[in-house]
Amino acid sequence: MEEKRKRIILIGRSTAGKTTLCQRINHEDLAYHKTQTVQIVNQTMIDTPGEYLERRYFRGALMVTATDADIIVLVQDATENGTMFPPAYNTQFAKPTLGVVTKSDLATPKQVETAKKFLQMAGANKIFVTSSVSGEGVDELLKFLGYL
Repeated sequence: MEEKRKRIILIGRSTAGKTTLCQRINHEDLAYHKTQTVQIVNQTMIDTPGEYLERRYFRGALMVTATDADIIVLVQDATENGTMFPPAYNTQFAKPTLGVVTKSDLATPKQVETAKKFLQMAGANKIFVTSSVSGEGVDELLKFLGYL
């Protein structure tokens, strides 16, 4: 019997790289488009609009949507100076939480380390540093998730 792939939910602010990461994982052409609504990708990924994290009144929608996921994936843009994730953000989901730093190809090593710290403070237990453009770190993430 084939094991069912774990379903992940990608949470992060607008332009963090959630949709681009989905495209990379699915070997699609990388093309930016603004995610307006929750998107289910290949029945294994839930891509959420950044506004769901950025606007407090949408955060309940993230909680409800996350019930359909097995793993919470917090996505942090390495080039961003701050974070939208409050400390211990993972505790509201009661599910395994991992972090993904995106845009590592555009960031300095110091920026990558800062992004990792933001994700650690938010409660990510394991962190992957990725670039959807170069592919850096994506295979490691997919192996961890059991997608490869």
